[in-house]
Amino acid sequence: MGLLSNRVERSEIRPGDHIYTWRAVYAYAHHGIYVGGSKVVHFTRKKEVESSDSSNSFSSLISFSEASSECPTFPDCGFQLSDSGVVLTCLDCFLGNGSLYCFEYGVPSAIFLAKLRGGTCTIAQSDPSEVVVRRAMHLLQNGFGNYDIFEKNCEDFALYCKTGLIPADEPGIGASGQASAAVGIPLAALMSSPFKMFAAGPLGMATVTAGMYCAGRYITDLGVRKDVTKVEVENLSSHLGFRRIEDAESVNSSPDKVKKTLLPMKRKRER
Repeated sequence: MGLLSNRVERSEIRPGDHIYTWRAVYAYAHHGIYVGGSKVVHFTRKKEVESSDSSNSFSSLISFSEASSECPTFPDCGFQLSDSGVVLTCLDCFLGNGSLYCFEYGVPSAIFLAKLRGGTCTIAQSDPSEVVVRRAMHLLQNGFGNYDIFEKNCEDFALYCKTGLIPADEPGIGASGQASAAVGIPLAALMSSPFKMFAAGPLGMATVTAGMYCAGRYITDLGVRKDVTKVEVENLSSHLGFRRIEDAESVNSSPDKVKKTLLPMKRKRER
């Protein structure tokens, strides 16, 4: 257990683990659920809204940077329904050139507050691994709605798969710890400014700001919030108010593609 995050070896992870890897020199982390067999289910932007336009800056960076070229090991790597942002990839493609980290659940409050980065652990408890994998595979076939950097991102997806908990009120900040932390940094500085008269110089001001930042992270954690509710994955679409709309014509014209979704990944034969 590290102060910033929890780095692990590949041999240590098990099906149902919430894993992540840092991107853009530790600017943010991409999250997913390891489902076994060197496969990861994770959440990004839908294929149909992808664009080469980089004007969306930070949101575009996070959504589109997960796209990878053809996998040299698994022919089925990168499976993603056209109207869904949930994608199945191999562990190598998920990690890219990054290291592997495991998200921690059920951590004590003191440990949670000691972590300097949001999006690495939660006070909330995880459900059994078989339930977690079932949720992830169900969402691969049924979608998780529209990607949103603050309301519904890759970490929100993984947190739901692990706990079944969803914020009851929308729109707003989702369950993502790194999104809450990103909002909390400027908010902490703003909210701490009235107390600057009590701060003994820059050090005192920094202490007050850090304290408010930690408090903000704590009260927005999934394990502490009171505005979350447990929703079965089969009922999730009606709860969130979205539905996957199947393109009947495309389904009928390519039945093999649909059947392929139920097949496990197979390694390409080495020649």
